[in-house]
Amino acid sequence: MNLDILTAISPIDGRYRGKTDQLSEYFSEYALIRYRVRVEIEYFIMLCELPLPQLKNIDKEKLESLRNIYRYFNETDAARVKDIEKITNHDVKAVEYFIKEQFDRIGGLDDYKEFVHFGLTSQDINNTSVPLSIKESLENVYYPVLEELIGMLRTYAEEWKDIPMLAKTHGQPASPTRLGKEVMVFVYRLEEQYDELKKCKITAKFGGATGNFNAHHVAYPTMDWKEIGNRFVSERLGLQREQYTTQISNYDCLGSVFDALKRINTIIIDLDRDFWMYISMEYFKQKIKAGEVGSSAMPHKVNPIDFENSEGNLGMANAILQFLSQKLPVSRLQRDLTDSTVLRNIGVPLGHGLIAMKSTMKGLGKLILNEKKLEEDLENTWPVVAEAIQTILRRENYPHPYEALKQLTRTNSKITEQSIHEFVETLEVSEDVKKELRQITPHNYTGI
Repeated sequence: MNLDILTAISPIDGRYRGKTDQLSEYFSEYALIRYRVRVEIEYFIMLCELPLPQLKNIDKEKLESLRNIYRYFNETDAARVKDIEKITNHDVKAVEYFIKEQFDRIGGLDDYKEFVHFGLTSQDINNTSVPLSIKESLENVYYPVLEELIGMLRTYAEEWKDIPMLAKTHGQPASPTRLGKEVMVFVYRLEEQYDELKKCKITAKFGGATGNFNAHHVAYPTMDWKEIGNRFVSERLGLQREQYTTQISNYDCLGSVFDALKRINTIIIDLDRDFWMYISMEYFKQKIKAGEVGSSAMPHKVNPIDFENSEGNLGMANAILQFLSQKLPVSRLQRDLTDSTVLRNIGVPLGHGLIAMKSTMKGLGKLILNEKKLEEDLENTWPVVAEAIQTILRRENYPHPYEALKQLTRTNSKITEQSIHEFVETLEVSEDVKKELRQITPHNYTGI
């Protein structure tokens, strides 16, 4: 079979390709090669601009031509790198040889070829390329979708801010709340964790074969390679250089990024389940689209499938993120190769997360508020005003108010507005206090 949406093994590249295709610019094999070429080229240009003595005569036009190698990098170029890799059996070395071929194409650079990948090990390229792809994918793809979700929730929170709703704690009726406030809880939580995610450092390893700039130092012992490396990583790539490493990144900061993503996903799972429950409780109906089928057997059903789809994808994402944050910081001595294959999967949890957020927004967009059902539930649950009554009685120093309300409400008889008011009449308090108590209803006892 030819690889396409129908034959892809992963649903990210198959069924859900339309929701994740933006990520291919950051996490596909093509993208990884392009990022490697970019880092190699920028490193070479940095050496020219130091300058190293052997590179001081390259004119600026040549350097801009070099940048065009990655600026206009395309799938044909990536295929050429893969062809070279078939011979080298080494993916980063194939990138180096590809760039040297491009030097020949540009012309006039033959004497400078051996400064491509000068003093570096493969992980200096991989451990800058991958963090850079994560940084740019978050900024260009993930953050905008998360902001859209938060904005949608904030709009609903404002729209429903005055809608009273029966709360449920332990699955039982509890002090009423407002629907908008309950949505605002998720806005607040997501914004807090979004802020924490943006605070996470995105760091890179850049320091030679075992992290000590051995080759750089032996060739040019008077140069401050640590400072040069710091400036290259921060100024050229917008990352932070890890100061002490083995051959590979410590991955601790990437672990923080993955954990922050996991927390955001967990909040969205909580949101998905709550709205699923609200639909089950008939607080919301769902918009019906002509031609859609809710159940293959039961024609009446309109299932909350978007929230279920989101929850499932977030579970997949979190399982992988958990593995990434636990595995990547662990490597034998100065390195083993297990991080290499694991790094290739970073786009997978981001893909599942993207699918999930878009599904959640689709589900939110289908909601139709059923105020009648919310009002019915409140009217049928007068015992929830017991907390209000006993608290005012406490204020009035009334004897044993909690116990009095407990005796009233823990009964098999239905508690109604009438029975509450009859109880109020039995209280030995002033008429002003009784009037205050009579004004409390499940519809207005919603706090601030």
